Amino acid sequence: MNKPTDQKPDIQGEGNYDATRRYDKATADFVQSGKVDQAARDARPMSEAEAEDMRQAEQEGKSHAKGEDPALRKGASK
Repeated sequence: MNKPTDQKPDIQGEGNYDATRRYDKATADFVQSGKVDQAARDARPMSEAEAEDMRQAEQEGKSHAKGEDPALRKGASK
């Protein structure tokens, strides 16, 4: 027979609310830190060859997509 515990279940996946709160806080803290622009500059490709590799990787990823979710466009023209 299963005994109830006093601890909350460790909900995983989309239901991991604690992880979501930690991620949201870390993201907000990073944005407020003022380091976003520098991180974007640091992430840019260092050469034309690297830029081309990134473009090819993006196209490869897009080739597997089923298309844009129509729900994303709802209300966009308001």
